[in-house]
Amino acid sequence: MNLEKTSKRKRGVVLTAKGWHKLQQGNILESNWGDRYSFGELSDRANIDRRTVAKILSRKQGVDRRTLQMFFEAFSLELEEQDYIVPNQNYTSSEASLSRNERVPDRFPCGPVPLNSNLYIERPPVENLAYEEIRHPGSLVRIKAPRHMGKSSLMLRTIDVAASMDYRTVQVDFQLADEAVFANSNKFLRWFCYNIVRQLGIEPNLDNYWDEEIGSKVSCTVYFQEYLLEQIDSPLLLALNEVNIIFEHEEISRDFLPLLRFWYEQAKLDETFQKLRVVVAHSTEVYVSLNINQSPFNVGLALDLPEFNLEQVIELALRHGLNWVEDASEAKQLMAMVGGHPYLIRLALYYLSKQETLLESLLQEAPTQSGIYIQHLRSQSAALQKQTELAEAFQQVIKAKEPIRIAPMLTYKLDSMGLVKIVGDTVVPSCRLYQLYFD
Repeated sequence: MNLEKTSKRKRGVVLTAKGWHKLQQGNILESNWGDRYSFGELSDRANIDRRTVAKILSRKQGVDRRTLQMFFEAFSLELEEQDYIVPNQNYTSSEASLSRNERVPDRFPCGPVPLNSNLYIERPPVENLAYEEIRHPGSLVRIKAPRHMGKSSLMLRTIDVAASMDYRTVQVDFQLADEAVFANSNKFLRWFCYNIVRQLGIEPNLDNYWDEEIGSKVSCTVYFQEYLLEQIDSPLLLALNEVNIIFEHEEISRDFLPLLRFWYEQAKLDETFQKLRVVVAHSTEVYVSLNINQSPFNVGLALDLPEFNLEQVIELALRHGLNWVEDASEAKQLMAMVGGHPYLIRLALYYLSKQETLLESLLQEAPTQSGIYIQHLRSQSAALQKQTELAEAFQQVIKAKEPIRIAPMLTYKLDSMGLVKIVGDTVVPSCRLYQLYFD
């Protein structure tokens, strides 16, 4: 018996997903722990040293059960058996399995961060602003950021919040549209409507509301007002992802984008359109000439997704089981190479958490053919090579010793790829990784 207890004491215990969620519900980890409480505040309040607090929150390194209990009691929370497990113990419950998987991420970073993952890092106040705005009838939220910055992850969580309020939700990702869909506005708008009703489980019934005499824009509006929205008795969240793809089709841009603006304005007058909440995600500034009174990009709530700051990088490292809390030098070294770019940061932390490489080696190889970023860099290079003028413009940016000005359309495209940062009317390389690889 003594041997068994000694073994468990040496291993310690770690938080399960339920324990983690209990801390969140107790507002200890609201938004993110670093925003609500600093490590010093957590340490002082629980009378536990910072290194141990880091172990608790990492959910990878074990701590004494009594220590974990003290931490919970410091915030008036009760520690229950389902709140912790012993690392490496052979549990059969899905809860324990999920907890272990989350502590040491096995999934290669790709696509949106899943809802059940603790690797999503909030960037206050962006999330709360989005969640609050969709409560308002007829609201419009616009999320703008370069590729791989987390737009889809935020949209996924906004959809989840809407669903928790018993909204009907529909997501339209324009990346999934065949090129033929963009042949003309009529074909596009019919595809758009059909896509929505299919997800809602409603009979399309398009032909009864589509009239060539009044045109596709009016037909689409009538369809929404008199048929689609009338079929549901709750608010509808319409999430539109990668809207920037539409910018490449001038006719459709000039018809569809003003339509979104018109529906937004109609919600002020029409109760039916008040059911509609629209969330739009796009990669860059809108480079389409629209009448200021017809553009949907100067109304509603605009949210620019920033890069991670140092504190957020340290927190994400912690969730990967890397303790960079007391010495931030490693986080600073990584950011010196890739900035606060969420995808590039997360990819590095994935490999570091797997102990497949050391930070020094990772950074040395980062801009080379043997580095962890090579697939991403090749993808960026291939996109540049398809447009000679764009590649030449980026070379000018790379070689310039200070911010330079390039043509607006080229700025738009390079910004959407995440290769440059816009500084006033000028641009600079977005991070040292791109500067070294493309030089």
